Amino acid sequence: MSSVFKKIIDGDIPAYKVAENDEFLAFLDIAPLVEGHTLVIPKKESDFIFDMEDDALGKLMQFAKIVANKMNTVFDCKRIGVSVIGLEVPHAHIHLIPINEVGDMDFKQPKLSLPKERMEHLAKLIIEA
Repeated sequence: MSSVFKKIIDGDIPAYKVAENDEFLAFLDIAPLVEGHTLVIPKKESDFIFDMEDDALGKLMQFAKIVANKMNTVFDCKRIGVSVIGLEVPHAHIHLIPINEVGDMDFKQPKLSLPKERMEHLAKLIIEA
């Protein structure tokens, strides 16, 4: 099961990384719902989040919390929304999305297309938070 996320982990595909450790990686979604939309993934492949071992799932959520707290200091939003859908890519992942209203997390809405410079800037803001 080699997914696009595995290719990002392996460095075969570039990503706007915002946080990383030995077990997990967080990077900006290249087709975000809003600026700052971030994906958090385990480096160990697992098709769906609830296929993960309990300990790994707990650590993934703790890592996501660190990233979300940093995002919350960067973006002018009421909350960092959390979503797990699991259909888009066959690799466990969490969406962290700066939101001001429920509709900000509507995956049916048009996705943004941000220039490379803006994505790099957003990633830098989160890294430095």
